Order: sequence, then structure tokens, then C-alpha cells
Amino acid sequence: MGHALLAAAADLKLPVAAAVDAGDDLAAAMAQGDVVVDFSVHSATHRVIELAVAQRKALVIGTTGHPADEKRKLAALAAQIPTVWAGNFSVGVNLLFALTRRATRILGADYDTEVVEMHHRFKKDAPSGTAARLLEIILEERKLAAADALRHGRSGITGERQPTEVGVHALRGGDVVGDHTVIYAALGERVELTHKASDRQIFARGALRAAQWIVGQKPGVYDMQDVLGLKD
Repeated sequence: MGHALLAAAADLKLPVAAAVDAGDDLAAAMAQGDVVVDFSVHSATHRVIELAVAQRKALVIGTTGHPADEKRKLAALAAQIPTVWAGNFSVGVNLLFALTRRATRILGADYDTEVVEMHHRFKKDAPSGTAARLLEIILEERKLAAADALRHGRSGITGERQPTEVGVHALRGGDVVGDHTVIYAALGERVELTHKASDRQIFARGALRAAQWIVGQKPGVYDMQDVLGLKD
């Protein structure tokens, strides 16, 4: 993603103040720019936010893999500055988020809901940040608790599917950039919402769009739905 961001910035003629990797002086690099774009590892996020808050820099976070409790604490810290935090910066995926919310609201509990995602063999976290956000939307609309409703795959004698279940399945293999499908299945029909990514540049361009938008916003944690004007 670092290489993709640099290439996208060059295409869009956006100046890059510094490119930072593990072991570099993050604080010094951060001081040179107006907005920080972070696609690293979840263990580095606290330090990135801490420095951005100290220097009052706008922030875009695309890192995934944080446990829910940790993410809530980090988001509270990031809310001191203008921050866009999203699991996926693709414009198409964010449209999928909006459609998923609307479909879940309309179809309701009569339609069994499952989320299936596939990524390349090198991805370290599961489910993906995008799948996690899709699940959050579904649970919010159906007013279900994750601990009670989510079923991460199924094995053995599971019994009949319960109406309150929301299934999630993570597939890994090859060089798949990212596929996500939300399935709504009822007796007699099925609705599927699918997004397939074939080029990492979609995420880089979206992240830079967010970076341009967040500068000048009020402190708080926003997402790509805010950037794209897709909020209800």
C-alpha cells in the first residue's frame, strides 16, 4: 500500500512530505506534512495517533486487525484531531456499505444473512476490516450483539440455522486483492451484493481523497461514508 499511495499521489500531483517505514523517525517526518496517512500494522497505530495528536496533524488510518476494545480506545484518542478511519477506502466498497445498510433495513430478519470475503494468501488478519465493517452494519440494523449472533464458519453438527445468526466466512488464496459478498437468503429467493477489487490503486486513490477532505474538518473520527456524502 505504501508504494500504491506514492504512485497515486504522483498521478494526482499531490506532494508527499515524507515516506516512512519501520525504524524511521516518524515524529520528524510527521512534522513536515499537513495530514498523515497510515497503512501499517495494528501494533503501530497507538504511536501514530499519539504523535498526530501531539503535533495537531489530520490523520487517515487504513490499518486493520485491531481487537474491538482496543479500537474503541484508539478512536477515543484519535477524536482529538480530524481523523478518517476506514477499513476500506474504495469508493465502490463504501457504496457496498451504504447498500448493505439499506438492504438489511428493508429485508429484515426474514432473510438469513451471511458475509463471505476472500483475500490473497499473505493477508494476516481475518475477517478483513471490510468484512468486519459489513458485519457491524448488519448487526446495527438488526439490533443484534456480536457475541450472540456472529458465526465464524461452521463445523460439526451445528443444528438448524437460527434466525439471529449472521455468518462470516474468510477465504484465503492466491493473489486475490479483495472480494466481499453479502448474501440475503430467504425461502424462494436470494439477494447478493458483491464487490470485487482487482487493483490496489482503488484503495490508495480513496485514501488520498480522504486525506484531501479531512484537512480543515473539525476534530472527530469520520469514515469514508462521511467523505463521500453517503451518510443517511
